Amino acid sequence: MHQLTPHEASFLYSDTTHSNSNVSLLHIYDQSTAPGGVVRFKSILAHIASRLDRAPLFRRRLQRVPLELDHPYWVEDENFDLEYHVRHIALPKPGDWRQFCIQASRIHARALDLNRPLWEIYVIEGLDSFLDLPEGSFALLVKTHRAAVDVGQAGELTRLLHDDTATPPAAPPSPPWFPESPPGRLAMVCRGAVNTVSSPLRLAAPLARAAAQVAPAVLSLAGERLMHPDSSPVTRFNSVVSPHRVFDTRRFLVTECDEIRALVRGATLVDVMLAVCGGALRSYLDAQTELPDVSLSAIAPRSMEPNASDDVAWLHVPLGTDLADPVKRLAAVHHHTRGADKVARAIGAKSLDDVGQQASAATLSLSRKLIGRVALSLGQRSPLANCTMTHVPGPALPQYLCGARMTYDSAILPIADGMGLVFALTVYDGRVVLSPTSCRELMPDPEAFAQAVRDSFQDYLALARKAPAPAVKKTAARAAAVRAKAAPKPATPAKRPTVKPARAARPTPSGRPSRPARSA
Repeated sequence: MHQLTPHEASFLYSDTTHSNSNVSLLHIYDQSTAPGGVVRFKSILAHIASRLDRAPLFRRRLQRVPLELDHPYWVEDENFDLEYHVRHIALPKPGDWRQFCIQASRIHARALDLNRPLWEIYVIEGLDSFLDLPEGSFALLVKTHRAAVDVGQAGELTRLLHDDTATPPAAPPSPPWFPESPPGRLAMVCRGAVNTVSSPLRLAAPLARAAAQVAPAVLSLAGERLMHPDSSPVTRFNSVVSPHRVFDTRRFLVTECDEIRALVRGATLVDVMLAVCGGALRSYLDAQTELPDVSLSAIAPRSMEPNASDDVAWLHVPLGTDLADPVKRLAAVHHHTRGADKVARAIGAKSLDDVGQQASAATLSLSRKLIGRVALSLGQRSPLANCTMTHVPGPALPQYLCGARMTYDSAILPIADGMGLVFALTVYDGRVVLSPTSCRELMPDPEAFAQAVRDSFQDYLALARKAPAPAVKKTAARAAAVRAKAAPKPATPAKRPTVKPARAARPTPSGRPSRPARSA
């Protein structure tokens, strides 16, 4: 029996009827690489069954403590049913990309059954009209909850279900599984009461350590609000979200992103994607006559930073939507990501985690909901940010499921009141995938927004390919000219005199040959 950490439990406490913390991983496969060129559903079912013992996530469920006296526990599900969690569906004809996005969004929006293990897998067939995908492709949608698998750990779940080759070595048979009986209600109440009573005593030390770091953060935040009261304008995405999700995606080549990075010295892949999102938001909101005069901003978690330390909680990045010049926008984004040392770095994540470890379940449950309400009310006046971008770690090598090669890897992420737009960033098999998630009321036309993302990227790519080549330094050019001038010229062979052949005698009108012409 394993207890949830306060960080994991907080995602449960923040769930509402119209907003939950589901995370859905999307994978699409080319089954022509599988043995026989076909992958059956029963083969996928057997494959997943053979991997159940590799992670406790698959067979454990939540056991709540009565009266919320303590955080929930993970216990083994005595009534585990694999076929409840693995389901088989197909898109109706014609099976195009728009239908797939709608179906995936509906599955993602539905809440998970908290009385069962917090995961579901959908095998989706009927992808017959997809561009750039082989015929007969199928998809796998893996839905879980952030209380069970955090976004940063989603890559581990992907690697657990896949293999690095189309013909993996035979795995040993799974050992028999015998679930443990969960503890009784009385035992849970007693344990929770002890933890609740001792919580204030254990909380004192972490609070004392965090106070010295929280105070500068509060002063920094207050100063920034006073100096820049309108630094984060209110947009349609800073509102209450509905239960209906919308999702789309666009794919780009890593080599193309590298070309764009060259526009600004030192720019990273994350900088490029943030600038692309800024251009898309500028175009989309301008078409709706809703573009603010000041720049929109995004929250980028520390997992997106290449060399982030454990003390970086998150990053607040202006997206440059007030800049019409794409290159200036990318330079502004890079400037902020490179020199970010404000509130995002003021509070150490370790200190906050120490405090959370000692907070009681009832306090966290209540505070999580109150914080959400306060954030929404403040966000409607001056939101902290207008959207979020999260890097979902993906596999570094091509992956296979039952021999079928994975050709697409992306994710649908949770949104919440006051933060109704989130971008998932994945990198797999030489492609960068950017996937926005929102709700139907805030973004009624997700395909138009996805096209704005594509147009923004193409604008950057066109500028990168028109950029002049770096000029050669004068000293290097002068030295090259001197070397070329001093080099000895190859000798040319002497020309041989050409002798013109004697002109043949032409007949005269009388029929006698004329005298040959005298040579000069």
